[in-house]
Amino acid sequence: MKEDIKIRMFHLAVAVGKLCTKFPSSREYNAYCNQIIRSSSSVGANYRAACRAKSDKDFINKLKIVEEEADETMYWLELLKEFSKSHEKEIDSLHKESNELLSITVASINTVRKRLNKNG
Repeated sequence: MKEDIKIRMFHLAVAVGKLCTKFPSSREYNAYCNQIIRSSSSVGANYRAACRAKSDKDFINKLKIVEEEADETMYWLELLKEFSKSHEKEIDSLHKESNELLSITVASINTVRKRLNKNG
């Protein structure tokens, strides 16, 4: 399962980068694309770090960063959608994938927290 999620997060970052090549070079698009490229690639990078965590608490802390970056990626996608109706389907697809990865991340955090609370 971890490897599947790593692959999905990697593909998200690649797809976002490819999407950004389709936008014109302008002040707005450059600013938004710089932000979304950073946040979408950070999702996968921080998930990989979480997989190497030293403890459950470390794992949760690293996954919280993944959660924030996935949510931020969704925000930038929503902004880009407002500026570019011509790429709406692609943006919607990436938004859906980001949301699914966010949900998986939150569920993982909650599972580990429950285990920590149970073991006290």
